[in-house]
Amino acid sequence: MSKDERIEVEMKDMVSSSSTKEFNIVLGSTLAISLVFLFLSAVFGETLVNIIIDDESDDTLRVPVWERYKLPYETDGDFGVALEVGPYDVLPTENEWNSTHYFVEYTLPLEEGGAAPNGLISLAVWRPLVEEGVKVPVIAESGPYFQEASVETPSIEVPGSWLGQMFIDQILPHGYAFAQISVSGTGRSNHCMDLMGNAEQLGNDAAVRWLGEQEWSNGAVALIGKSYDGSTPWQAAMFGSEHDYLKTIVPISGLIGVKELMWKNGSAEARAPIMHNGVYGSYGIDGDEEDYQNLCPDYILGPGTGVSAYMFGSEVAGTYWEERYFLDRVLENYKGSVYLIQGMHDWNVDPHMAVPTINRLIDAGIEARGLFGQWDHDYPDRPVQLDDRSDLGGYGGEAFPEMIRYDWMQDMLEWFDYYLKGVGEQPGQWIEIQSNQGSWRIEDRYPANDTETMVLELGTNMTNIAGTTTVLPDASSGPVWESEPLPNDLYIAGLPRVHVEVTTATLGGQLYALLEDCDNQSNCIHLGHAIMDLRYHAGGDDIQTWTPMVQSINAKMEFFAMDAEVQAGHVLRLTLRSTGEDYLPASTSSIVFVEEGASSTLQLDLFNPENRTYFTPPVCTHERCLQTD
Repeated sequence: MSKDERIEVEMKDMVSSSSTKEFNIVLGSTLAISLVFLFLSAVFGETLVNIIIDDESDDTLRVPVWERYKLPYETDGDFGVALEVGPYDVLPTENEWNSTHYFVEYTLPLEEGGAAPNGLISLAVWRPLVEEGVKVPVIAESGPYFQEASVETPSIEVPGSWLGQMFIDQILPHGYAFAQISVSGTGRSNHCMDLMGNAEQLGNDAAVRWLGEQEWSNGAVALIGKSYDGSTPWQAAMFGSEHDYLKTIVPISGLIGVKELMWKNGSAEARAPIMHNGVYGSYGIDGDEEDYQNLCPDYILGPGTGVSAYMFGSEVAGTYWEERYFLDRVLENYKGSVYLIQGMHDWNVDPHMAVPTINRLIDAGIEARGLFGQWDHDYPDRPVQLDDRSDLGGYGGEAFPEMIRYDWMQDMLEWFDYYLKGVGEQPGQWIEIQSNQGSWRIEDRYPANDTETMVLELGTNMTNIAGTTTVLPDASSGPVWESEPLPNDLYIAGLPRVHVEVTTATLGGQLYALLEDCDNQSNCIHLGHAIMDLRYHAGGDDIQTWTPMVQSINAKMEFFAMDAEVQAGHVLRLTLRSTGEDYLPASTSSIVFVEEGASSTLQLDLFNPENRTYFTPPVCTHERCLQTD
């Protein structure tokens, strides 16, 4: 099946036989309205467009994702624009940005040190100019970047250029307030920079409660953001409450836990030992008399916990990492919904934050949707950034420009209308996943349940073509295996595994696995990678022990999530080294001897594209996209 053929929407997959007639009537009506719309807009120009879009009762703009390509999205700008234009202006205030600043008081436990017990959170609010007595929901972004000189946001009252201005311009006019929140120890919020610890969590919860309790608020709050600002929604969702102000969260490449950001199977990223004080430690230190508040216990422990986790693994000093793991408490306490957005090539916040997190949300009964594209650490709708960070060779470039989602802001409007206002139909509870070659499809879970596992034995199904089976600690050597040319196209999804039987020279060692797709000219692209500190060879968080040089162990490595199409005639290439891109050598360096045979396998989860619904988003006409034609 060609890429174009797969893009054709198979409506029989989404519409049951009993509803096909109804769907055809709706589809015919939509096409007819679209033709009239195009004709009239050509005659009367922009005026008519605004009249039609301003009427929010016109459901022709709210269509399933597989029909959006028919609608007049702006596809040549630097970001997405919602189709519907709201009727409200922003409420004017005393400053030029139409915002109002507030301090939210909350109680800090005395053991937090710093400013405890008198916590203050700084936030700014933008409100729509609505009729007297009308209450509105609030969409908020919480993070450390407002009013910090290092990231060029001069004041929290100024809309963030990365997200805030877009929401104020496009979502607020539909009757929403928007807020920006400085986490503890940043901007004008007091206390110390707690790097997602208890003080920060309590501050986020206090801000959500405050926003939900204002006399102009309808009591429904959403949190959205990317990266650090995509982690604070998980923090707030941990609390739950009898008030349940937090109705929905939209984490974009956010963290379900701090240690999980920097460690995978016990192996440490290069930034791991210095993350707390080295990366964020200067936030909140500006030379004034309040700088003493940064001397909090966790701020002092931060560097030591990073180094100790690298050296010794697991939790060494108290409960530092446990305090900063959010997902389990979200699953237990949260009653709202989640729209989870993740770049499958994000090297800053790896996709294991979203996969299989999305399935854990679904299994916990949380209403959840996923948007997983082949971009890096980005928003889904920014052609310039997505182009700049999408390199060929398996790092997103093959999926550009199809990755650009100009319909994302419309998606946000429909999501917030339903979950904050109760307006419209419930948005689809599914995962929109893009393959490494650019095609988009819909899954009800990710990884999906209906896959078949292909097992390739190392040394037989995959032949050693280079290197020895000895992996040296300096990353200079290790085995390379290749499969036979594939007889059929492969569609790989989810979390592939490589399990290898090894012995080690000492009690330690590390393995890095690289999986590539190579054509018959040996041109290879990256498909995915995995890494494991062999102290964690069984998987999970518990350190294992064994007798070096005597006892073999089976390292059960799991790749970061991947979604890949490999053509027939190509080969799969698997390389093992002691470390790889972005990771440190093991603190317990050791020579590792790999055993080929039945206990050393590559395991791939495959799906049948004939059983999937593929769709085409609005096609990009930005100059960056046209350059790729």
